[in-house]
Amino acid sequence: MKAEFVSSQAEADNIRTFFFKPEKPLHYTAGQFTELVLEHKNMDNRGRKRWFTLSSPPSAELVSITTKYAGDEHSSSFKKTLFKLEPGSEVNLAEPMGDFVLPKLIQTPLIFVAGGIGITPFHSILEWLADANESRPIRLLYGVRSEDEIIFQTTFDKAGQHATIIVGEPSAAWGGERGQLSAEKIIGLEKPSADTLVYVSGPEPMVEKLQKDLKYAGIKQSQLVLDFFPNYPTI
Repeated sequence: MKAEFVSSQAEADNIRTFFFKPEKPLHYTAGQFTELVLEHKNMDNRGRKRWFTLSSPPSAELVSITTKYAGDEHSSSFKKTLFKLEPGSEVNLAEPMGDFVLPKLIQTPLIFVAGGIGITPFHSILEWLADANESRPIRLLYGVRSEDEIIFQTTFDKAGQHATIIVGEPSAAWGGERGQLSAEKIIGLEKPSADTLVYVSGPEPMVEKLQKDLKYAGIKQSQLVLDFFPNYPTI
């Protein structure tokens, strides 16, 4: 369906959220994704379509996506056009889809694992939980390359959700967790219960590695809910 670009806001130096107004209400579940079609001139071989998780909650008036910009040298013509959109520009959005969503049972223990821009579905979910005044047993681990790429802290606070933030290349001033996301960090000191669901979202190589390592550590495939972000470097 057609949608109008309304505005954007910077989340970090290289990360921005884009807000759109669809021509009719877009019905979706927090954590789902859409396909954005952006017609533009001088299109390169990476095309005019991209899959994006909706970073907005279903309760929001506008729908949003949040994405990174790799700089003019490495970015596609699609990303360059997206980051230069003027309010009023028209795009096309597909009906949202995907099963990276909350389980029906509210008592199910959840571990959310986000690598970089993989935080976006969790932003949608946590915003929705806050708007619905619903509480879930969630432990959130969030890995970033540097402190400058930490986003959505306001949403964590709004949802009453503590995030364990792990920085891969921290500054000397960083006082939190350092290193990489790993199965050991996810599982912690005690193996999660058999009914715990582990949601992993981020660059495809990271998700694939964590999937393998978590299964090796005894987490069943049925406990894993995965969201792959292609074409992003691992955290």
